[in-house]
Amino acid sequence: MTQQPYTVVDAFTERPFAGNPAAVLVLDAPGDEEWMQLLAREFNLSETAFTFPEGDGWRLRWFTPTVEVDACGHATLAAAHTLFERGLAELTVNFDTRSGRLVCRRDGEQVVMDWPTDPCDQPADETAIAQAIGVPVQAAGEGRHYLLAEVADAATVRKVEPDLAAVSALGSTGLIVTAAGDGTADVVSRMFAPQSGIPEDPVTGSAHCCLVTWWAPRVGDELTAEQLSARGGRVHVRLNGDRVELRGHAVTVARGQLVA
Repeated sequence: MTQQPYTVVDAFTERPFAGNPAAVLVLDAPGDEEWMQLLAREFNLSETAFTFPEGDGWRLRWFTPTVEVDACGHATLAAAHTLFERGLAELTVNFDTRSGRLVCRRDGEQVVMDWPTDPCDQPADETAIAQAIGVPVQAAGEGRHYLLAEVADAATVRKVEPDLAAVSALGSTGLIVTAAGDGTADVVSRMFAPQSGIPEDPVTGSAHCCLVTWWAPRVGDELTAEQLSARGGRVHVRLNGDRVELRGHAVTVARGQLVA
């Protein structure tokens, strides 16, 4: 095959080897679905992004090591960062995705993404969630993609050791555990998605489309959120009606060529 370039980008961080890594492949034309899934399994990162020109913008698809998914914030940021870095887009890039059109723009060293809200405003089984994460749940809700559980404080979020089989049995794309921040962040969270092949996601951009609607009545429409995974990462979030602005840095950590 013709050699295909790829990059690995750490998203939602200003320094290498933090935030959430994603592989990005910029293709000339749509890729074979089986090939894309095999590559995502080979990279074995939480997400691999494939993008190619389409219409007045770019088609963007996201794959975990096991499945294609409908939404992925950090891999979107990584894909936009790659297009800006390679000079394939200037100030704005339009991505068409399974979740509709997503617009990303460059603002200095940051990428700003425009996403739809995903309110976790439907009832959820607090007892089952508490059993799955091993700590008491103060409130819970369900949105299009995620379950969300609020717990007592940031220390409780840090100590969660979920039963991943029980989390999978809850039946949502992922489970967000959140509390008010205890430092420079307004809100803290962790996100578990074992049913998508991701035991714990380092930083989950799309989850903040739930988090901002959950917390806005108490902390306001603009917030700084920190994800308390081992790698850690920070997302700046602004609620604007039924849209969410996600802002973050990204760092390219590897470039290479596929030869098979």
